[in-house]
Parts: sequence; structure tokens; C-alpha cells
Amino acid sequence: MPFINVKLIEGVFSSEQKSQIIRKLTDTMVSIEGEAMRSVTWCVVEEVKSGDWGIAGKPLSTADVKALAASKPAVAA
Repeated sequence: MPFINVKLIEGVFSSEQKSQIIRKLTDTMVSIEGEAMRSVTWCVVEEVKSGDWGIAGKPLSTADVKALAASKPAVAA
């Protein structure tokens, strides 16, 4: 039985976005393992408190993630 665990910083994704994450990740696993496994494929979304997640030795907040999401991706040269 596959178990997909997704950790996100709290307050970044809406309920609809989290539902979409669950649906699409489940669909991806089923595309690999077969439709018969859908009913036993678990997906859990866990939210981590803002500031309790760190990258490069620095805490990351909800505001930091929202700022990252709002920035434009770098254009490859």
C-alpha cells in the first residue's frame, strides 16, 4: 500500500490546492502501479508551523514561501 507524505508550510496553499495535490499525486502513483491500487494509495498533507522549517540554516516562514511563489523564475540563457 503506497503512502505519500507531503509536508508544506502552513498557510501557503488553499484547501482546494491541497485537494488538487492529493488528487494529482494519487493519479500519478496509480499511473505507475495500476488502477487496482487506487483504493489503497494513501496521501497525507501535513502543514508545518511557519518558521519551523529551515533551509540553509535559516527558518522559512509562510511569508517567505509566498514571496518565492510570487517571484518570476529565472530565464535560462
